[in-house]
Amino acid sequence: MRSAARIVSLAPSATSILCALGAKKQLIGVTRWCRDVAPVDALPTFGDCWRCDADAVAALQPDLVIGSVPYRAEVVEALLRRGLTFLAMNPRTLKDIFSDIAMVGRFMGREKQAQRLAREMKRKIQQIAARARRARRRPRVYIEVWSNPLIVAPPWVEEMVALAGGRFVPRGGGRKVTEREVLATKPEIAILAWAACGLHVDTRKVLRRPGWAGVPAFRRRQVYLVSDETVNTPSPVVTGGLERLAKIIHPEIFGPPEDDKVVRVPL
Repeated sequence: MRSAARIVSLAPSATSILCALGAKKQLIGVTRWCRDVAPVDALPTFGDCWRCDADAVAALQPDLVIGSVPYRAEVVEALLRRGLTFLAMNPRTLKDIFSDIAMVGRFMGREKQAQRLAREMKRKIQQIAARARRARRRPRVYIEVWSNPLIVAPPWVEEMVALAGGRFVPRGGGRKVTEREVLATKPEIAILAWAACGLHVDTRKVLRRPGWAGVPAFRRRQVYLVSDETVNTPSPVVTGGLERLAKIIHPEIFGPPEDDKVVRVPL
């Protein structure tokens, strides 16, 4: 397979993977969200797989366009009508993330780099999981990625919570949930990682929800804002996201979170 030389990435996860594989020079365009996970400030920016100017992408003459969920059919169809080669990723689990790394590695002729990257990621994950197993208890953790409707974090984040020594509630990542369903689980830790919001989340809106002030996480002041790209981007950045989750869930083992991607809400 001939390595792609000119790539437009319409997904931060793809950009993160490409840069981690040493293929940044092949990138000729990215989404504006990619800057949060990779050093691509100088590249032209486009929309994503939900909203994108297909003519602007085609004008760069890429030999490969990479995208990931969520997709809008009209966007993908517009790219294909312009004769562009489109590589679609649809990760759900940590295993899928490793599969995507391997797939991108094959397209780039960087199979060995992809194998090395996967090994290093798995090593870090295993180290964190081993330390988390020392915990005496597994607190219930609620992670919200959107507020209207309420949507909980993707399935790979549910796996990450378990690896970090917590219990993801309500069970079943990446789906809409009701307020009643969340309240019934009585989460002990609440994490707000709203998509594309960074740390700019109005926590007052959450507190104004009927009954939420009585949730254990709010009563005990265990509510955190986390930049969503650090946990919701299915790419090499999940190892850093896992470490942040471990620090939030078990600071007695890992120490408290201290970087600029996590803020404890002063309730």
